[in-house]
Amino acid sequence: MIKYFETHAHYDDRRFNPDRGELLSKLLPEAGVSRVINIGADIESSKAGIRLAQKYDYVLASVGVHPHNVKDVKDSELDVLLEMSRNERVAAFGEIGLDFYYEHSPRDVQLRRFRDQLEVAVKTGLPVIIHSRDAHAETYAMLEEYAPRLNGGVIHCFSGGAELALAYAKLGFYIAFGGALTFPKAVKTVESAFRLPIEHIVLETDCPYIAPVPIRGKRNDSRSLYHICRKLAEIKGIKHEEAARAVWENAEKLFNLKEKQE
Repeated sequence: MIKYFETHAHYDDRRFNPDRGELLSKLLPEAGVSRVINIGADIESSKAGIRLAQKYDYVLASVGVHPHNVKDVKDSELDVLLEMSRNERVAAFGEIGLDFYYEHSPRDVQLRRFRDQLEVAVKTGLPVIIHSRDAHAETYAMLEEYAPRLNGGVIHCFSGGAELALAYAKLGFYIAFGGALTFPKAVKTVESAFRLPIEHIVLETDCPYIAPVPIRGKRNDSRSLYHICRKLAEIKGIKHEEAARAVWENAEKLFNLKEKQE
């Protein structure tokens, strides 16, 4: 069976409350999903992710505060995040970044807390998971500054153009493609996936959000990695198995898991 690496999921989300345990127990035997990173969006969801990672051996957690939620962050909570990051089940720091589309937090607060959390990420030595929406220039400028001090990272749910994807790759970041890659009108996203070397690509679902074709509009979960990987293989002109193997190896490198396993 082909194995898949889910680099971005939110299984702590309340939409999974009715069947979370049943679903997580099915991912590996039914769909070949052998590794999941559950993503923190605030202090509580970060804690919930750690609890899931402690319960399921193929789940790891990230800790961080999403730009939507940084308006509520106290300075003392940055120390809490740093302490949480030391848990052995935590593999990444994030998701952090900028969202100028919704602006649930004021832009100046987003920029300040993005920098604050990047400083924490430098201390942790963990790779970063970056959220960027309608803030491409500001996000890139910040990451260009911090890249030499970070231990790599990934641009989650990438929505920029191919040139930006290539620029991030030069900084040492991976680009994550999810369900949007399968959308009929996702011309820019498909072009980015086509032009970017597969060595810089990982896959994600961002579940329960952004379900791919053919389940678009429904609750998403990691089993849909099959559809996303199939689309990536089509774009790259390679076999599905080859694409899955390549992005699996990339994710292992991104989260520094290959060395730990060896």
